[in-house]
Amino acid sequence: MEQQTIQSVKNILEAALLTSPEPLSLDDMLRLFDSMERATLRMLLDELKSDWSTRTLDLVQVASGWRFQAKPEYASILARLSPEKPPRYSRAVLETLAIIAYKQPVTRGDIEEIRGVAVNQTIIRTLLERGWIDVVGQREVPGRPSLFATTKTFLDDLNLRSLQELPPIEALAQQEFPLSTPNL
Repeated sequence: MEQQTIQSVKNILEAALLTSPEPLSLDDMLRLFDSMERATLRMLLDELKSDWSTRTLDLVQVASGWRFQAKPEYASILARLSPEKPPRYSRAVLETLAIIAYKQPVTRGDIEEIRGVAVNQTIIRTLLERGWIDVVGQREVPGRPSLFATTKTFLDDLNLRSLQELPPIEALAQQEFPLSTPNL
């Protein structure tokens, strides 16, 4: 690609990423062009990320694709645009979410065994409605209980590409909840 062409391709990528309400996967972005190799697209995304490094937005890769998001230092100022407070989650909800994230797939019984208390159905419903967990099957035992696992939405909201980017569970045991990320 000559320099003019590279810049025009980066402009198309930039426009698509800035106007998309959801992260764009590599496959989504490849559909923008007649023919482009995945390796070339990744290289252009890296260049675009570098181009924006001194600006107010970061180009980040999350589980479901790539997106632009405000740099962390602007989060408190931008929060003024949304007067409603983000939802607060109880310790029980966050503990349940952590168990699912680290031990998935798990049943409600598995969660109860780990937590040592019954899991209120409202907790599971809250996590399902938020899109952070989903039913991924049933365990092949009597009663066929549902198996729960986290979703790409969970990873996206935590700015993670995969579960391997979760902090070690030992680090969580030493910290207090709540989760504090700008996308929650």
